[in-house]
Formats: sequence, C-alpha cells, structure tokens
Amino acid sequence: MKLLNSPTKSLSANSIPRILPRRSFLRSLGLGAAFLAPGAALIGAAPQAKARDENENEITGGDIAILRFLAAAEIIETDLWRQYAELGGVDAAISGYVAALEILDGDQPQYISDNTDDEQSHVNFLNAFLRSVGAQPVNLDRFRTLPSSQANGARQIGRLTNLMQLTVDTSWWTRYRSTTNPDLGATFPNAVPSLATGLHTAIPRNNSELGDPNNPSDHVKAIAFTAGFHFAFIEQGGTSLYAAMARKVRNLTVLQIVLSIGGAEIMHFQTWQDKAGNATPLTDFDPINGSTVTFIDLQTGQPENLQANLIMPEPCQFISPSLPPCSIIRPTGPGQVSAHGAVMALTADGLFRGQSPEFFQVINALAHAADTAQRSRDN
Repeated sequence: MKLLNSPTKSLSANSIPRILPRRSFLRSLGLGAAFLAPGAALIGAAPQAKARDENENEITGGDIAILRFLAAAEIIETDLWRQYAELGGVDAAISGYVAALEILDGDQPQYISDNTDDEQSHVNFLNAFLRSVGAQPVNLDRFRTLPSSQANGARQIGRLTNLMQLTVDTSWWTRYRSTTNPDLGATFPNAVPSLATGLHTAIPRNNSELGDPNNPSDHVKAIAFTAGFHFAFIEQGGTSLYAAMARKVRNLTVLQIVLSIGGAEIMHFQTWQDKAGNATPLTDFDPINGSTVTFIDLQTGQPENLQANLIMPEPCQFISPSLPPCSIIRPTGPGQVSAHGAVMALTADGLFRGQSPEFFQVINALAHAADTAQRSRDN
C-alpha cells in the first residue's frame, strides 16, 4: 500500500519441510465470522459525542473516524491475504506456485498464512472495540462481487480485491535504501520497473498456472515473484499509514491500538522485503494480460539502492535537512501520507479493478473522515 498522495538465501522447493501454522483464526472462526451480517450499516451515524474507553477517557469523533478507516483497510487486506493463503499458504495443495514461492523463502507458505491470520485479528479487534464504545463497526460485505481464481484451492466466493490485474509500485525498495526522505520531496525509482506498467497476476488464475511442483515454469515463477513484491507493497503501506494516523489520535487507548497494530504491520513489511529480493532472474510474457515482466538478480553486483540484503532502513533526512540523518519509517508526513492517499495507491495498484462506484464512494468517505480528524479538544 503505497501511501504517497502523488501517484506511486534462496532455498529449493523441497529443502525445508512445511510446518503447522502457529495459530489458525481462519479455521477456528470461519471465513466470514469477523464481519457483520449483511445489511449492517456501512457508514453509520456519527459516534456518540461522549464515547469513552474502559478508563472513562473521552474518545473523539476523530478517533472513531480513524479506527473505522483502519478497520476498512484491514478488511481489504484480509480479503487479499485470504486469496494468497488459499493458493500459497500452509493449507494450500502442493503446486508449482507454492514451490516458486519457496524459492523466495522455504517458510513462505507459513508466513503467508500467519500474515492472513494477523490481518483477520486486526479486523476482529477493531470492529469489536468500535462496538464496545458505542460506535458503528465497518462492513464491506455488499462489495464482495469480484471473481475468484479458477485454480483448484481457490474458494468460489465473491472478493473485494482483484489480484489478477495488478500494477505493482516497487519504489518502496529503493526508498528504504536511500539516504533521502519523501517527506522532504525525494522521489525513488522502481526496483522492478516492468511491474509498474501493464497488468500482472500475483495468483494462478487457472489450474495450468498452478504448475509442476517439481519443476515450476518461468511463467509460474513470475506469478509467485510478482506476489513476493506485492506482499511488501501492501505491508509497507500499513507501516506508514498507522504512523501517520497516530499523530492525529487524541485518546490514549486509541493511540495504544494504533501504535500496537502499526508495529505488527512494520514486522510484516520487514519480513516481506527480506524475501522479495530472492527472486531469480527471468523474463515472462503473460498472454492473458498481455504484459511482460523482468526480474533481475538483486543479490549480487547491485548498487546500494538495489542490493537485496540491505533491508534495514537507511538513515535519511528527517524533520529538517539541518538535523543528523536518522533511520525511520517513511513517509509519515501529512503532506505525503493520508487515508485518501492509501485509497489512491490501492486503486492504482489494480486491487479494486472491477469494483462498483458505490464501493469507491464508501471507502473515500471513510478516508475523508479519517483525514479530517484533528488532534484537538474541539474534535
């Protein structure tokens, strides 16, 4: 999830045994358990003026607006991560797609399932907390209209997101390896320029694209490697978004929620950016989307802004060029990251390709309410 307000050890597939998931919200709760019943309000009445947390601290309307937008974002993330988990997680059938994901890391299916469970837990918690203070939770069920993959393992249910026609911004890769800061006007090139043009699928669309688990083709690898870079794109967005929203929160309990969930998003991003760079060199043409993608070797012979093992945020300018460089999350500045910027970035990514005008009205209304929240006593 790129949030700028302006647009934008390799292991063999069989070397590490797949292990049981550390937890399974998806199985214990059921796939639909986190969401309200159909017909529940999407954009509810304004929260009660005197909503309070368990410590009797007032929660402002702005606090509620921020939590409601974050709940919507987590619902969207859960929807896309479920699709990845169905075809590439620990419970997915062995396939060439899984084998190709394991080129990035032998634990990739485990990480996919864990990330899915984490996002589901965020949805559950945020909506439950909203209810607990008398505020309206978020439900996007009426917009689950997009088609599923036809590959074996994909559930034939309506989706909120489209993973089969993506245009993936990979400038997060060079941004975190740079000594400059987008909050102070810096811009960054894409690590995989061909992913940022045309349309690309990150999941197998049919059984032929599941591939041979013993010898995945370059086409199947290209799908899995696209997913690898898309994983980090999604999670780096949450990293910046939660940090930016925390600046606007007034209530200390709400601040604890935003900072704590935001920390988990940071851990997700760091995991995925460490794996994406293990993609092996290849060029593939997708006859369905009509796009070509090229992955290069990022492990050896690259400058610092591309080198795969430089995964710690490079110290950069922060607050003012006159201050010393500092290793930070970026962007977080109000001119660079916002709820509306998140919606724009996910839209540019192609995640909402095929969604209805009403969906965009609802998600933009939630974003507007979060962006207009102010950290003041008049909120």
